[in-house]
Amino acid sequence: MPDTMPFETFVSPARGRPQIWRLVLGLVICVLAMVLWLAALFGLLVLVIGQQEALGLLQGMAEPTTPRATLLLLATFVGMALGPVVAVRLLHRRRVGSLVGRRGRTVRHFLVAVGTTGAIYGLTLAVWTVQFDGEPNLPPDLWLTLLPLALLGVLVQTGAEELLFRGYLLQQLAARFASPLIYMLVPSLLFGMLHFDPATMGANAWAVVGSTAFFGLIAADLTVVTGTIGAAWGLHFANNVVALLLISTKGTITGLALFLTPYAADEVTITGPLLMADLALVSLVWGVLRFALRP
Repeated sequence: MPDTMPFETFVSPARGRPQIWRLVLGLVICVLAMVLWLAALFGLLVLVIGQQEALGLLQGMAEPTTPRATLLLLATFVGMALGPVVAVRLLHRRRVGSLVGRRGRTVRHFLVAVGTTGAIYGLTLAVWTVQFDGEPNLPPDLWLTLLPLALLGVLVQTGAEELLFRGYLLQQLAARFASPLIYMLVPSLLFGMLHFDPATMGANAWAVVGSTAFFGLIAADLTVVTGTIGAAWGLHFANNVVALLLISTKGTITGLALFLTPYAADEVTITGPLLMADLALVSLVWGVLRFALRP
């Protein structure tokens, strides 16, 4: 029988005020926090570089192919992180730290997941280079200069998404509903829909939603098994470091990548099979992490 204690410990702070109206209002607060943060960020840019330059940067976020636009895009996720922080304090009267689980376990799970995912992805990239040649993007010296800031940006971006989907939303749904079909599946489907982008992905758009929702389901399962968001965050962070900073797919977020793929995101004949391979790869990482971090 699986040990449910880590998950019960993770969810218990949310059981004090589990009403659905609080969660709905909390999600409204999350949306408002993102909007207000974006407005504040734009205001700061106007003060520093002027209105026209600031507008140009914001427009560049729609197609983040430069380092500045990509770093700015990653910075917008601070607003996503602020939403759950405000919601749990204001509506649920619980500690912000309860969103992540026990601190020591969270850090350990994060590091194990980063190392495991990085090792498996590294081997996969070696296989990928046998079939494909990456195209140079950023000059190596510029890439190295930007790397610390880029890593921080990816840490913020992935951490914000984990706080919202595997922290706040999963916890509050689990506090109200006993079925994993609700507290695991609903956040995963919402996470998938967040990545719906037919303009970039073309005919692959719904396939990307499905694969992202599957990734979210794996992250949710790791959270349930371990009782922290550490493993999910580590998997997400390592995945996005590869996808955003090492080899980015053409037509996506490429501004901080060292290399680009020789194919674009909307080339179904190539990216379709690769999406299936990604699902298999993520499943492998999930299996290894589930074994390594079992209670």
